[in-house]
Formats: sequence, C-alpha cells, structure tokens
Amino acid sequence: MDLYILRHGESGQSLADAKRDNERSLTTAGRKEVEEIAESIERLGVEFDEIAFSPLPRAKETARIVAKRQKRAKLQMWDELRPEGDRRATFSRLARMGHDAEILIVGHEPYLTGIVAELMGARPGAILLKKAGLVRIRVTSLSPGAKGELRWLLSPRVLKAIS
Repeated sequence: MDLYILRHGESGQSLADAKRDNERSLTTAGRKEVEEIAESIERLGVEFDEIAFSPLPRAKETARIVAKRQKRAKLQMWDELRPEGDRRATFSRLARMGHDAEILIVGHEPYLTGIVAELMGARPGAILLKKAGLVRIRVTSLSPGAKGELRWLLSPRVLKAIS
C-alpha cells in the first residue's frame, strides 16, 4: 500500500478555546495553496483510491479540493483522524484495505507525524510536516506492528514548484 499523508492547508492562528479552534476552516490563502498542491499531485500522476479526512472543517476542505482533481477517489471521513485520534484505529482501518491501494489521509499535527514516525520506527517529532506538506510511505506491514518506507517528504514550496 502507498499511504500519502497531507496536512491540511493554512487555517489561521490556533485558538485557545478548543471548540472554536475545531471549527476553523481554511483561509483564502490556504484554499489557494491547496489548489496548487492538488494540481501538483495530479501532475505527479498520483491517483488515490480513497481520500480519508478528519471531521474538522479545515481537513474536510483540504480533502475536497484534492478530490476535485481525482477521477476515482472516494471521500470518507474518519473520526480517528481528529487531532486527538487513535493511531491504532487508523492502522486497523488501513489494514483492511488492499496491498495495492493508494490512500490519502488528511489531518493535523502532531497526529500525522506520529503516524509517520511509527511507520518508520523513528522517534516522535523526527519529521516536520508543514501545512499542505505531503508524505508518501510504502507501507510494508500493519500487523503485528506498523512498518513502512519513506518515499517522499515534500514541502508545500516544492509541491507548488511542480504545478
């Protein structure tokens, strides 16, 4: 399985009130940047089977923008992709997908880099994923432990240069 991990686009400053913070959506600049990233993904020839996203508005918007350029991808909200989500539940879902699947997950930090670190056997925080940054991991095992090989770690700047 090729697992692609995309952090949501720019959504303004974090808010102290958790409820209001969870309601933040993409800024105008964030939407524009994600549109450029989606074009770059298309130019790279990547076709997703499924795009899974956190239920928070900024992740949902990011996923929908990317999905507009995808021919076959099915959009699906995964509650476990919330910022406080359970990585084990995410790995369990991924384990039910085919070995040849091309899956994109869209979510938040530090949850996403926790997934990357676990798959690579790295320490948490070893990788920085900027907003609208993209990781590609070839998942080699999800059971008994999650393992994978890092194929790409692309910053938004590099991705925009491709579009």
